[in-house]
Amino acid sequence: MRRPTPLPPPPRGDAASAAAPRATSTADLAPQFEERHGDDRTAGEVIALTTPTARADDAATGRPLDDDFIGWRDVWGAARARRKALRAEVRRFTARQRRRRMTWIAAGASIVVLALATLGAAYSPLFAVEAITVVGAEQLDEAEVQSALADQLGTPMPLVDESAVKAALIAFPLVESYTLEARPPHELLVRIVERTPIGVIETRAGFSVVDSAGVALSTTAAAPTGLPIIDIRGGVGSDAFAAAGQVMNSLPDAVRAQVTAVEASTPDDVTLTMGGTATQVVWGSASDSAKKAVVLQKAMAAKPPATVNVYDVSSPSAVVIR
Repeated sequence: MRRPTPLPPPPRGDAASAAAPRATSTADLAPQFEERHGDDRTAGEVIALTTPTARADDAATGRPLDDDFIGWRDVWGAARARRKALRAEVRRFTARQRRRRMTWIAAGASIVVLALATLGAAYSPLFAVEAITVVGAEQLDEAEVQSALADQLGTPMPLVDESAVKAALIAFPLVESYTLEARPPHELLVRIVERTPIGVIETRAGFSVVDSAGVALSTTAAAPTGLPIIDIRGGVGSDAFAAAGQVMNSLPDAVRAQVTAVEASTPDDVTLTMGGTATQVVWGSASDSAKKAVVLQKAMAAKPPATVNVYDVSSPSAVVIR
């Protein structure tokens, strides 16, 4: 059965009427449909393209019928969600930064507290000097040195007066240098380097024991035994005395113990006298004194001073023994 068209043919009239289509509704088409097909409504049904409800909603909201349309509410909601996420991220980052800052602050505070506690304890009576130990004193009396430094007892270790210690040790001519060492909690260690006497110089006051720098270590009326008599033209402040002191310091202990006299008129003619035999050692200048000392020791081992009148080591590469 052929399905009839739902639209009627255009009415016969003027060309203008035929050319301009007229809008028809369902009510206009119903009589024509009944006229042609009677009351048979099964042949076809006109379906409206737009529902009245949808049209009313669109008219109320002002939204077009496009399903992909994004309105201002969607934009506002997305912006709000973005701001919320950004605030959460900022809170998370700043919380981690605050924890890190608090860790550093706590560590710094701990170090400061520890340093203050250490300084407080160091400057308190908990670390006061209760004992003074003297090391290196061979010719000096340790008890005398300790007694001279007794005013430092009871002083906290950091507050020991070094100028007072220096003033007390200057009174001992034998002290060439010294160092202070704190041994917590209560010991102060004094390391002393004593001056080494090289001989005796006769003065108006008597016989003075001197070191290589010319410092008088002691003065007695009679010449002390075991030290050579030094006869230097120009005195202890001359270059000849400096050369003689350098020569005496370069001698081995075994050789120095046999020297009974030292003479020099210039820095280049130092002469030593050894033993009861009055054997002379022509040393010359103080240059190459270490090498000359080794050569002299070997020469004395080969030929003792009792059998020799002169050892000439002024030229250490060519020793002359007479």
